[in-house]
Amino acid sequence: MSKSPVAVADTGSRVSRWSIFLAYLRLGCSSFGGPIAHLGYFHDEFVVRRKWVEEATFTDIVGLCQFLPGPASSQVGFTIGLLRGGIWGALAAWTAFTLPSALLMFAVASGHGLFSSSVGSGVVHALQLVAVAVIAQAVWTMMQTLTPDRTRATIAVIAAAVILLLGRATSQLVALALGGVLGLVFYRNAAAESSGQLRIPISRSVAVAALLVFVLLFVGPSLFLAARYSHPVAFFEAFYRSGALVFGGGHVVLPLLQTATVSTRWTDNHTFLAGYGAAQALPGPLFTFAAYLGAVVEPQPHGALGAAIALAAIFLPGLLLVIGVLPFWNQLRSNDRSRALLAGVNASVVGILLSALYRPVWTSTILNPADFLMALVAFIALTVWKAPPWMVVVASAAGGILWSFFP
Repeated sequence: MSKSPVAVADTGSRVSRWSIFLAYLRLGCSSFGGPIAHLGYFHDEFVVRRKWVEEATFTDIVGLCQFLPGPASSQVGFTIGLLRGGIWGALAAWTAFTLPSALLMFAVASGHGLFSSSVGSGVVHALQLVAVAVIAQAVWTMMQTLTPDRTRATIAVIAAAVILLLGRATSQLVALALGGVLGLVFYRNAAAESSGQLRIPISRSVAVAALLVFVLLFVGPSLFLAARYSHPVAFFEAFYRSGALVFGGGHVVLPLLQTATVSTRWTDNHTFLAGYGAAQALPGPLFTFAAYLGAVVEPQPHGALGAAIALAAIFLPGLLLVIGVLPFWNQLRSNDRSRALLAGVNASVVGILLSALYRPVWTSTILNPADFLMALVAFIALTVWKAPPWMVVVASAAGGILWSFFP
């Protein structure tokens, strides 16, 4: 009888690709709430329950992925799969976590009018309320881990203030940079919290090659289009550029995608927003919204081929950057200044989570006392009653259907 993956140590033996795939497939089908909530799901699954990575390692991974462009939660999941199962384990993790949402978004593209009905709208709003509860739970968990003292809690508040008061696309990056500076000031002599060296199954030559591919795919299509227009190349370039230029992922990528698809008249704003509303109600990474857009845009490629190209293009830059940076990670985190910088960055991550919980999640979802009550019940069910997230989601969806029949 094979050993349970729960017993695997942080720097111990590898986990089979099949075990990784099944673990992430379950999360891909049940991880509602967007990128912030996904970090909470990953922490509960891979740190607490399965013990595939240790607390300090998970914290470092989150800080690293928040600093890189791309879908942060998918990058964290990809990295855990990479550490536990090599490059094939990483691909298994990404595929399993992404596929359910991508298939659902493609289905929505084939009949997105379903969500405009009263029943469909009721279900979507109920699931958005559950997302508030899931994100609040994730924020609470991350606060306990990343802001254990007054100084880091203060850095988190400062980061939240920067994002909420500036309200710009670059404010998240400013908050992370400020957190890093404050970490260097206050934690330069902090003791190392990470345990041992990570066994990273990627050589530095492969890492450098991944970084070169990232740059080539970022610059090459633009140069080609400057010489000769090609819609397939422009299509790939638009989604790749969106994935390469966004920090934090999720909601932050939406303005870039809107510019890439609506401003170019590849689709209209009504169709764009209908897909965005559906994406918020579905499990898995919000970046799979690209599959919906790839399916509905005009002209060719669209349909299944367009969805596949858009999905690959938007995720590829973030995953290439993880492969390119991770082999240098042991050297970075063993340095006193790097640890101090990460302490501040991780505290800023909490501020980013808090600001996102308020806007856009809270402000766009909690519209009346009944909404607050339903979100509160879902939060208590998750945190106090310890109900499985899928059970809370199913119950809330059923409640949304019933509620849709009342005025």
